[in-house]
Amino acid sequence: PAGSSRQPASGAGSGCGGGKRQPLTIIRAGNMLTKFESKSARVKGIAFHPVRPWVCSSLHNGVIQLWDYRVGTVIDRFEEHDGPVRGVDFHLHEPLIVTGGDDYKIKVWDYKLRRCLFTLLGHLDYIRTVQFHPNATQFPWILSASDDQTLRLWDFQKRSCLSVLTGHNHYVMCASFHPSEDLIVSASLDQTVRVWDTTGLRKKQLGGGGGMDFPGMQENGSSRNAGSSAAAATALNVQAELFGTNDVVVKYVLEGHDRGVNWAAFHPTLPLLASAADDRQVKLWRMSETKAWEVDTLRGHANNVSCCLFHPKQELVVSNSEDRSIRVWDVSKRVGVQTFRREGDRFWILAAHRSQNLLAAGHDSGMIVFKLERERPASANGPGDKLYYVRGRELFCHDYARATGGSSGVDVPIASIRRVGQQAQTDGIGSGPRFLSYNMHNPTEGNVLVCSDVDGGCYELITFSLTNAGGSVTDGKRGSCMGPGVFLGRNRFAVLDRNKREIVVKNLNNETTKRVSAPVPNVDCLFDGGASGRIILRADDRAVLFEVQSRRVIGELTAPKIKNVVWSPDGTKVALLCKYGVVIANRQLEQLCSI
Repeated sequence: PAGSSRQPASGAGSGCGGGKRQPLTIIRAGNMLTKFESKSARVKGIAFHPVRPWVCSSLHNGVIQLWDYRVGTVIDRFEEHDGPVRGVDFHLHEPLIVTGGDDYKIKVWDYKLRRCLFTLLGHLDYIRTVQFHPNATQFPWILSASDDQTLRLWDFQKRSCLSVLTGHNHYVMCASFHPSEDLIVSASLDQTVRVWDTTGLRKKQLGGGGGMDFPGMQENGSSRNAGSSAAAATALNVQAELFGTNDVVVKYVLEGHDRGVNWAAFHPTLPLLASAADDRQVKLWRMSETKAWEVDTLRGHANNVSCCLFHPKQELVVSNSEDRSIRVWDVSKRVGVQTFRREGDRFWILAAHRSQNLLAAGHDSGMIVFKLERERPASANGPGDKLYYVRGRELFCHDYARATGGSSGVDVPIASIRRVGQQAQTDGIGSGPRFLSYNMHNPTEGNVLVCSDVDGGCYELITFSLTNAGGSVTDGKRGSCMGPGVFLGRNRFAVLDRNKREIVVKNLNNETTKRVSAPVPNVDCLFDGGASGRIILRADDRAVLFEVQSRRVIGELTAPKIKNVVWSPDGTKVALLCKYGVVIANRQLEQLCSI
């Protein structure tokens, strides 16, 4: 069958289908909101911890790494598998990890005890994926998929095999439980996706049946001895190995891919499926009670598609591929809305966090944990008890002074913000405003600069009445910039020219009044300087306090990876919020302390 050059049980497969494929030419990397990046051997399996800021990666060299992605450190390593480890999963409530490898073994680990508790044996070839049941307290089940062309369900408390699911006639590349229904989906290099119904097994388990029934065997009450019980169990296992069982039945067989299918995933709430295959396509499928059918095909990948999943929070499908890209697709419009590229590394696996807006992707030289877009809204404090912020395409003023009952205040809509960028297909993956600045120097009217990173950076100046908020709004004053804009006085503001890296001063009519060369090289961001006419420049790992009119550097200090600047109400102190700490300085930018 297409999609693999590896014959069953021979040699270590390197591709998604096990075969060796020709590398693509190197393409330029794209941008994403990366929260964490690791360097390691090829990552074949990834799982997020349901609560802690941990991600577990299983590697092609046989090592399992447990990372804290918030601080970027390895918490632990587990090394008992012989050969690549392709599948990994966290238990929802207990301190357990399950892994499956090319040594045909499924291992269950206790990460608190830091050791392997037991090994489940039975598969006859590489194990591709392993997963705990989503309701693991009620169903202590593990699902595994293997190149031996079967799926297996295991009871990890009894350490026994519950069911062997046969029907695929090539490697089973992945299998996963439905998050809430009695369904399993599997994908195979036989070019099919199968949906299995586990209702029979669930009823048997909840009904007190201790494992699988063996047709033709009858209970002899208390006279049945241990020997006959053991013989029945042995016969049962033999039957399960040879013929499978009827506790789990095939509900649908989905055919439509032209090459081997590498991945299939359920939608968390809707009756939808997504599948990814070596035909370079991602397909969407819909299910009813009686049938399943193909809805659409998402085309764009230039090589085998390794993995795909539905975004847990948005109506998006995310896929990755050996073409070194991660692609994001709009489920309702069925178009691509984002592409992230990486130089030199093929992607193999994707994972989504259960509750947070986090994704992880494994590639040839490690993994990345990322978000598709920033969740923190663009916001800025205004005069008095007011906070200006952007929600969707609207600028709001949250008035804390008008708080009533249990609310923190009242939201007053100020103005609509134009849509920026070329991503007209969606309302917004990554195209929302990034920065917002309020003009504290102007007591007579409201001035807000809304800045976005889209298309290299742009700003919009919105002017409105402070007495009749939302009444008279003047907008349409727009331009290009790099990073946030800063108000210098009552009627002027500064932006950074994204090409020349010059400081451009403009009036409220959006007319350029002055251009000032930056006093230091590599300036990439402007921040509020705490007083009229002053700005803080970010350059490499330094912050420079600069007076625009006199073109004078007032102060300078080291502050790596500055994200934001906050001044005290009286303007005597400033906190430089960095990625890994906070630096506090006085108004001359002389450091007082750091945290």
